[in-house]
Amino acid sequence: MIRLDAITRSFRDGAARFDVLRGVSLEVEDGEFLAIVGASGSGKSTLLNVMGGLDRAYGGKVSVDGRDLGTLTDDALARYRNEQVGFVFQSFNLVPPLTALQNVLLPSYFARNEEAAVARGRALEALDRVGLGSKGHRLPAQLSGGERQRVALARALFRRPRLLLADEPTGSLDPETAQGVVALLRELNERDGLTLVVVTHEARVSAAARRIVRLRDGLLQDAGNG
Repeated sequence: MIRLDAITRSFRDGAARFDVLRGVSLEVEDGEFLAIVGASGSGKSTLLNVMGGLDRAYGGKVSVDGRDLGTLTDDALARYRNEQVGFVFQSFNLVPPLTALQNVLLPSYFARNEEAAVARGRALEALDRVGLGSKGHRLPAQLSGGERQRVALARALFRRPRLLLADEPTGSLDPETAQGVVALLRELNERDGLTLVVVTHEARVSAAARRIVRLRDGLLQDAGNG
């Protein structure tokens, strides 16, 4: 599904240059659950952003289903992000004044010719999928940390994407709550066939994956199966 060929990415801080990714090559198969691990600051999030089309300032080639993301127009890349990829982040990124249901509906605001009733039905379905079907009316402040992350996950699933990219999805959660989120991610992969790439430094998260790779010194190393 995803193929990365010799990906490089550098950042500058004044006159200093930092080479975060130094020729990363990786293939992610359709339906795989892959964990990318490594020390803090090793470039894990940068690599995920490249995969998801959030970062275009890289060298090398990113292909999804044989299509080179680097050749896409800005509009085509935006459609790729909105229709084919779901994103989940450590900080949840929910909009505080909106209810859980309204937060899940946010991707529909960027769609053309989307009927409100159809979008609402899909949002309710996504909330049901993560076990929050009865809490769509609540604001983020009225939900626990684990529930807020589940809302974020429901929003990522709203478009029924083939690929889910999760950046430290349990980093803000207590161990028990985090375990519930990990179990849900694994269920989405095993039951629904969702391709899942998770960036994490937590062993309990990477242990749920089928394959683990480690980012070290800007390169990936195979770390075995989950």
